[in-house]
Amino acid sequence: MNKSVWYSIGLMSGTSLDGLDICYVKFSKDDNYSFEIIKADTIQYSEMWNVKLKNAFTSDADVLFETDIEYGTFLGEKVNEFIKRHSIRQVDFVASHGHTIFHKPEEGITLQIGSGEQIAKKTDITTVCDFRTQDVKLGGQGAPLVPIGDELLFHNYDFCLNLGGFANVSYAKDGKRIAFDICPVNIVLNYYTRKIGLPYDDKGSLAVSGTINEGLLKALNELNFYKQNPPKSLGLEWVEAFIFPLIDSYGLETKDILRTYVEHVAYQIAKVIQQNSTVLITGGGAFNSFLIERLEFYLQQQLPQASKLLIDFKEALIFAFLGLLRLTDQINVLSSVTGAKKDHSSGAVYNP
Repeated sequence: MNKSVWYSIGLMSGTSLDGLDICYVKFSKDDNYSFEIIKADTIQYSEMWNVKLKNAFTSDADVLFETDIEYGTFLGEKVNEFIKRHSIRQVDFVASHGHTIFHKPEEGITLQIGSGEQIAKKTDITTVCDFRTQDVKLGGQGAPLVPIGDELLFHNYDFCLNLGGFANVSYAKDGKRIAFDICPVNIVLNYYTRKIGLPYDDKGSLAVSGTINEGLLKALNELNFYKQNPPKSLGLEWVEAFIFPLIDSYGLETKDILRTYVEHVAYQIAKVIQQNSTVLITGGGAFNSFLIERLEFYLQQQLPQASKLLIDFKEALIFAFLGLLRLTDQINVLSSVTGAKKDHSSGAVYNP
């Protein structure tokens, strides 16, 4: 790809199952990379896909294989609908994160479903996917992958904080990019709101009405993960093993669970971010105004809000960027972030 302008579609599906993000972006390269998000949509999952993706990690190998193909076909169909809806004429490639089913890097396991081969077949567009497997094989965490985008696209911020299913952070230190998962966020908050029929706690309004349970807050903050040094990453398995059973053991009302957990998240994030820093906050949690308020309390500073487009679609944008780096044979995974043996260019490429 010997050129300086590229048009890409990035796909992102987060562990909190809040939908499929599709982002059409123009990348340019002069001395530095720049981008423009031209069109972007979030496609809500049907009940069938919600159930299928939520329960996939309990499936056997044959069912997972079928689901991988089926979900890849679904992604290809959604890309085609997106292209038609927005009358898009030029797409150089599609880059897809897939949907994470397993992530146990300490056991050498990571799996994101959504067959790139099926996406390429369905769309007739070169597709890049499976960005994590190679890093795990090289001894890395396979996550987080977004920091290379932070480094090259958002270097004017001291900290890049994403509040999605998990909170993860990226920043430069001593000439290297440091990044890691801080704690679970929406994957926990949404789990408890769904139990009372709400998809999420809008602006944190339910959490505001609750009361902090000091015992639970202390127990959450004392979990061993928070004592580990980066690189480190989290997955659904860890949440199901340690977070849900701990919270449920206290038998609290939903509003008190949310209030306590918001405090936990704000406290853990504030332990990482230095005061008086410039912070780019993206991901669905950026709209949880109560969570941001508690974070501002701990940091003792105001945190300006990014544009809605960037908050919603930064991850899809950066996976498109990872695809560009892969197709131009540039490094797109940093060993300083994942703990792999070396920096590398990761991603499986499928041509139609």
